[in-house]
Amino acid sequence: MKILVTGNMGYVGPVVLRRLRKSHPEATLIGYDMGYFAHCLTGAARFPESRADMQYFGDIRQVPEEILRGVDGIVHLCAISNDPMDALNEDVTTAINYRASIDLAQKAKRAGVKKFVFASSCSVYGFAEGGPRREEDALNPLTAYAKSKVFTEQDLALLASETFTATCLRFSTACGMSDRLRLDLVLNDFVASALVSKRINILSDGTPWRPLIHVKDMARAIDWAVQRNHRDGGTCLTLNVGSDTWNYQVKDLAGAVGQVIPDVEVSINKDAQPDKRSYRVNFDRFTKLAQGYLPAVDLHQAVVDLRDGLLTMKFQDRDFRTAEFMRLVTLKRLRENGHLTDNLEWTDGGILGVKGADMPSVHSENSSG
Repeated sequence: MKILVTGNMGYVGPVVLRRLRKSHPEATLIGYDMGYFAHCLTGAARFPESRADMQYFGDIRQVPEEILRGVDGIVHLCAISNDPMDALNEDVTTAINYRASIDLAQKAKRAGVKKFVFASSCSVYGFAEGGPRREEDALNPLTAYAKSKVFTEQDLALLASETFTATCLRFSTACGMSDRLRLDLVLNDFVASALVSKRINILSDGTPWRPLIHVKDMARAIDWAVQRNHRDGGTCLTLNVGSDTWNYQVKDLAGAVGQVIPDVEVSINKDAQPDKRSYRVNFDRFTKLAQGYLPAVDLHQAVVDLRDGLLTMKFQDRDFRTAEFMRLVTLKRLRENGHLTDNLEWTDGGILGVKGADMPSVHSENSSG
């Protein structure tokens, strides 16, 4: 089996590579990434991409069809990944997250790729009053990021067939330690704040609901999806991925951090305007279909792992929200320093194909990345 993982040099990718390498030791694993965050390593014991058989650096908007030859499955993680980044350029978010995703899927289908696993998001529900959202419920995407996920899901449904199985995994909000940790995610932020300042500032009134999932459990779900047969859920399956026990209000997340890290003061903004991003999610469909690959990490263990990982790094940065572990900060600095254009293309290089034992070399002078 040959699996291509796009966006593998981000937050989730290193954990996915580790899982796939362990579950499928004989598989050929290929990475494809722009490399924006390649330098943002956080206590990694080894270069995460060393678990891949091949690593390509390239722009997802211009994937050479040559590298899709012989690929059995694609795990598509690549995206401009959180809401504040939309402010950089909504058109770029749409181009990378939606149009490039469908272009890749079309190329993959032509190349004979059998499985396409798309990392979607529960953010498609936006603000949702009432009970937990099911897959068939109305969507309310509030940002360019969330809208791009909706558009991609819709178009993948049109491409899917018995020979091209698509699985859209609507992930809960990610959390947990990674070789490329992000601190612009709610639980990760709370743990970092608690460690360096003994204080957690909740900008809302603490009542918004968030479903969370640990990155290890995201990788478990992806492992399942890579192996899914179209007879088990259909040629295009959309799933909420997470656990009913991980539907939390923001104030409860802060409380969980306080149970692990002592003497932490929690500040809640009781006068805050209502947070438009609030939703609970139902995971019954995923629970039924993905037995053996369901979430295994609980909230307490996630906090402990983050605490221990940050302590191992000797993390002491009180100004971490202006540092490289915030993805928006990294992109802005790369632009300000002249490395990226406004369209998030590298200013000083093209695609670099790293040739493996059975992969073609890649030459694409017109591509950026």
